[in-house]
Amino acid sequence: VGPYVMVTPNETRRKQLQQSKLSFAKKELDDLERWKKEHRPGPITLVPQRLGGNESEAQVRQNQQMILMQNKYQKKHKREEYVKAKKAAEEAEILKKKAIQREKAERLEVKKRQEEMQRREMLLEDQKYKTNELLNRLDVGLPRSDFCQTANPGPESTAWKRSHAYKQALREDENRRLEEMKQEQQRKAELMKFKQKQEEETRTRAHQNEQRRVNNAFLDRLQNKTQPNNTYHPGYSG
Repeated sequence: VGPYVMVTPNETRRKQLQQSKLSFAKKELDDLERWKKEHRPGPITLVPQRLGGNESEAQVRQNQQMILMQNKYQKKHKREEYVKAKKAAEEAEILKKKAIQREKAERLEVKKRQEEMQRREMLLEDQKYKTNELLNRLDVGLPRSDFCQTANPGPESTAWKRSHAYKQALREDENRRLEEMKQEQQRKAELMKFKQKQEEETRTRAHQNEQRRVNNAFLDRLQNKTQPNNTYHPGYSG
C-alpha cells in the first residue's frame, strides 16, 4: 500500500452547503405555490338551458314503471314456460316408464297363460295316456268282437261294448276340451294383440299432441318477439 493523505472535513463548509440546498428547495416550493395560485381556474358560468326530452317527470316515471312491469311479466312468463316444459317432460317420462312396465306385465301375463296352457295340455295328455292304459288293460281280459257277435250276446260282449263306448266318449271329450282350450288361447292372443295396438295408437296420439303443443308455444313466443310496437297491457294473462 502506497502512502496516502487524510483530509480533515470542513464542518463549516458542509453546513453552508446544506443550508444552501434547503433554501433552494424552499424557494422551489414557494414558486410552485405561487404558480398554482396564479393559474387557479375561475368560476364557470353557463347559460341556463333545458335538458332532456319533451316528456314530464311524471310521464317518465310512468314509462319506467311500465318497462319494469313488462320485464317482470316476461321473466314470469319464461319461468312458467320452463316449469310447464319441465313438467311435461317429466310426465312424458313417467308415461313412458308406465308403458314399459305395462308391456312387461302383459308379456309376463301372456307367458304365465302359455305356461298354464302347456301345463293343462300336459296334464290332459297324461290323463289320456293313463286312461288309454287302463282301457288297454281292460281290453286284454275281454274277448275279441269276432267271437262276441252271436245271436245272444253274453255279458262279456256287453262289457266290452261299454268299455269301448266309454273309451270313445273319453277321447271325444278330451279332443273337445283341447279344441276349446286352443280356441280360448287364440281369442286371448287376438284380444291381447288388439289391446296392444290400441295402446300404441294412444301413445302415438299423445306424443303428437305434446309435440303440437310445444310447436305452438314456440311459434307464439316467436310471434311475440317479432311483433312490432309490442306494448304491455295491464291485466293481460296471455
